[in-house]
Amino acid sequence: MSDNKIFTKLTRNNRVLLIYTGGTIGMGKNPETGALEPLDFNHLIAQIPEFSSIQTGIEVYQFTPPIDSSDMTPTLWAQLVKIISEKYDNYDGFVILHGTDTMAFTASALSFMLENLTKPVILTGSQLPIGQLRTDGKENLVTSIEIAAAHHQDGTPIVPEVCIYFSGRLLRGNRSTKMNADGFNAFDSFNYPHLADAGISIIYHEEYVLHPDYNKTLIPHYDTDPNVVVFTLFPGIQDKIVRHMLEVPQLRGIVMRTYGSGNAPQRPWLLKMLKEASDKGINIINISQCAAGTVEMARYDTGYQLKNAGVISGFDSTVECAVAKLMCLQGKYQDPEVVRIMMNQNICGEITL
Repeated sequence: MSDNKIFTKLTRNNRVLLIYTGGTIGMGKNPETGALEPLDFNHLIAQIPEFSSIQTGIEVYQFTPPIDSSDMTPTLWAQLVKIISEKYDNYDGFVILHGTDTMAFTASALSFMLENLTKPVILTGSQLPIGQLRTDGKENLVTSIEIAAAHHQDGTPIVPEVCIYFSGRLLRGNRSTKMNADGFNAFDSFNYPHLADAGISIIYHEEYVLHPDYNKTLIPHYDTDPNVVVFTLFPGIQDKIVRHMLEVPQLRGIVMRTYGSGNAPQRPWLLKMLKEASDKGINIINISQCAAGTVEMARYDTGYQLKNAGVISGFDSTVECAVAKLMCLQGKYQDPEVVRIMMNQNICGEITL
């Protein structure tokens, strides 16, 4: 690629695209029921005086109608990918306003669906609507826009990856999980350091940020296969229930949440069922129920038995990332063996090998 084309990729537009999908940040109270419901976000922006102080140009794309994040789907992930890919050259970065309940799933999915991403895609939201007096939405939104526009002297963005910004923390999207339903510090990444911490100043930890190849072109992916189930082990789990789940005809993938560092009860019926499912081409990914730590299937005999049954390690993946990664890979590859190989690769900083 010529130097001129490289320069064109790094030319700045001084604009950020704000994509409003819905969520608490843009909600208001229904006067009849008192329940929160999505509002027109363009109207709310007019009520935020801080926007006039932002040096970066901001344009808004709004989902019509806005959705509660509980209704987020892979089809809407593909819609987000389409918006970003079609407008990619016109903006320096993207901020997605999203409900908190499924934000970590969306951030994880986008990290795989936006191959060769070289610009910031920052997801944020709030625990209180932006129109309320004590809202956390204004700081989350304004700081996310600042991060999406932040760049080095050569024009390259400081954080060219999919992230979640919430309550002073910038987190890698596919490492994030919602860990608090009530507090403003709703998200954290237990197995990976923060990419930045925002206080009086924004302190970037660039040694943890992905460094993409700016010579490569963005490749958007739209296909996912959601025939996946999350299966949590617990004392007293029954073989009939597990068998019923494994016999679902369209099932292609299982994210199995095991104990500790990847252990499961040594029940012959369980190992037999998992082996049969694996032999049929069902991808079974082993992740820990613990918030922090990693799966080490050779550490204890119970984990080793799972490995012999065809179960593969999810390492230190979050459940949100394991689900999204599996869905994206199954949408891309029909061969389960290829999916298993790719699940054991660190594609975009989602696992530690």
